[in-house]
Parts: sequence; C-alpha cells; structure tokens
Amino acid sequence: MKIEIWSDFVCPFCYIGKRRLEQAIERYPENISVHIEYKSFELDPNAPTYQGTGIHESLAKKYGMSIEQAKQANAQIREQARSVGLEFVFDTMKPTNTFDVHRVAKYAKEMGVEATFTEEMLHQYFSKSKNLSDQETLTTISENIGLDPHQVETILRDSNLYANNVRADEAEAQNLGITGVPFFVINQKYAISGAQPTETFLQAIERVHEEEKDGLQDLTPTTDADYCDGDHCYR
Repeated sequence: MKIEIWSDFVCPFCYIGKRRLEQAIERYPENISVHIEYKSFELDPNAPTYQGTGIHESLAKKYGMSIEQAKQANAQIREQARSVGLEFVFDTMKPTNTFDVHRVAKYAKEMGVEATFTEEMLHQYFSKSKNLSDQETLTTISENIGLDPHQVETILRDSNLYANNVRADEAEAQNLGITGVPFFVINQKYAISGAQPTETFLQAIERVHEEEKDGLQDLTPTTDADYCDGDHCYR
C-alpha cells in the first residue's frame, strides 16, 4: 500500500494528521506493507524567513485578532497535539518560509531517510522551537540524522538545487485540486483531506486493503476536519 502525503513543515495539523495515520497503521489488525512518500506543499510560498516575530503575534496580525485570541486558538491545537502524544510549544515557535526545508527533504529522500527527516524537522519546529530557515540550524539537524552536512550546505547555498522537485510536487497537488494540507492519497486512488481521526484512517486502510476501484475516491467524511490552506488553519 502506497500513501502519499502532501504537507508543510509549519502546518500543525500536518504533524497531528501524520501521527494519527501512524497510529492507524499500528492498530490495523492485519500485517500490511505500507510505503509512505512525503510531498511538498508550501502553505505560503511568499512567507518571509523568521524575522523575530512569534507565532501568536504573527497569527494575530494575519487574521486581525487579538494576541489573546491567537493564544487561545493555539492552545486548542496544542491540546489536539497532546492527544496523539505530541507537545507543541507555541510560545517560542518561529514561523518561517519552508522552501529550503522542502528542498533538503528531497535530498533526504534520495538518501533514503525521508521519513526520519520529516519527523525530525516537524519535531524540531513544533516541540523544540528551532528556526528552520537558519542554514546552520538546518544543517546541524540534517547531520544529526545522517545526512552529509557539506551537501546540505551546498543545497542551501544554491536555491536552484532540488527546486524543481519541490515544484513538481506542488504542480501535482494543483492538478489534483489540493488546496489545503494535510492531504493523503492512497494507492493513487483514494483521497483523505485533513487531520482526520485515527478511526477514519483505519477505515480507509481497511477499504483500500480489500477493494480496488478506478479513479480517485474521496474518503473524507461529511463532517469537517482540521486542515490548513494558504490563508487559514481551520477547525
């Protein structure tokens, strides 16, 4: 079974949805082989690199709300994260552009450590408050998971390296009509949008495991789910 996941490294629901999918795979009663491939999706390609403004302030400014309202919204997301064993530290989080991280992710994919890279970058951003646009930080984290730091530095110095790989993922997302993430495609036939409950992923895995149908089938329930697009994170 192949599962493609479009996501961004600064999308909270992408990390939550990833963990719920993983829990569903672990809970599935049958022994199945699952290959997960991560696809690049920038929520805001024009976002600046980290400028010293915290996530509460950034959210308040973007959506015209008070700092307190932004903190309350983030507190609700933090509770969702805790429900799947994640700890989000919003007070010191550093919102930033993610294009460079996506480019290095493509190098990590070539080296066979895409899954480890993705998990580590999400953890470092949401739980350790690392600035993922800082080249030294990005290089150090990459080296810690086994990537060649000199190659990572080369990639970060040349914005053209792996840029086409990232753009290809984003073009594919556009062709599929993907406007928000996380977005999951199973066996290139079944789609699930948003950080759905673990049970939804379980049902999807069971259905895909037992059935083969032509065309992309939307398995998203009629109820709303949490996801992010370029302008908002929705609940």
